[in-house]
Amino acid sequence: MPLIKVQTSISAPEKSAVQGLLKSLSAKLAKHTGKPESYVMTAFEPDVAMTFAGTVEPVCYIEIKSVGSMNPAQTKSMSQDFCQEINQTLGVPANRIYIEFADAKGSMWGWNSSTFG
Repeated sequence: MPLIKVQTSISAPEKSAVQGLLKSLSAKLAKHTGKPESYVMTAFEPDVAMTFAGTVEPVCYIEIKSVGSMNPAQTKSMSQDFCQEINQTLGVPANRIYIEFADAKGSMWGWNSSTFG
């Protein structure tokens, strides 16, 4: 159900660093959404051609999707947590990170030959 996808203009760090980042993001997303980590998916896309504020300095775009609704307190907390994680791990400044939060209807999210709605 919950998904966090990270797209960034920076080159991929070592494979172990990427795996560590994805595992950390997975655990944090499960905690923030209150959903079992066994349903969380993570994705990392480095070397994406991107600009922000008219420059090609390091930048990051994050998508967070989940079945159900996320409230403003949750999204604010997630923004703080994930911006800090990306800054510490990848070196992208927090003011060059956008995060899109999207609620999904259960019927619009498929898994295991069915849907959640």
